[in-house]
Amino acid sequence: MDVKDLIENIAKSIVDKPELVSVTGVEGENSVVIELKVDKDDIGRVIGKNGRTINAMRTILSATRAQKEKRQVLEVLD
Repeated sequence: MDVKDLIENIAKSIVDKPELVSVTGVEGENSVVIELKVDKDDIGRVIGKNGRTINAMRTILSATRAQKEKRQVLEVLD
């Protein structure tokens, strides 16, 4: 499973409108920026209280970094 698919599955499981979740990856020289786009009403669910949910998703990304040479960054888009 690709990390983009993993982030998409996690996001779809916590939002009210899973059909509006999209995940794209923008690859740079030293990093991969994973952009997560959700409905504006679901942004709070993805971020979580005090940013706990988004930080947990970023922790999962950092754990998968052992397999990749590039740094992975998760961004939530409006």
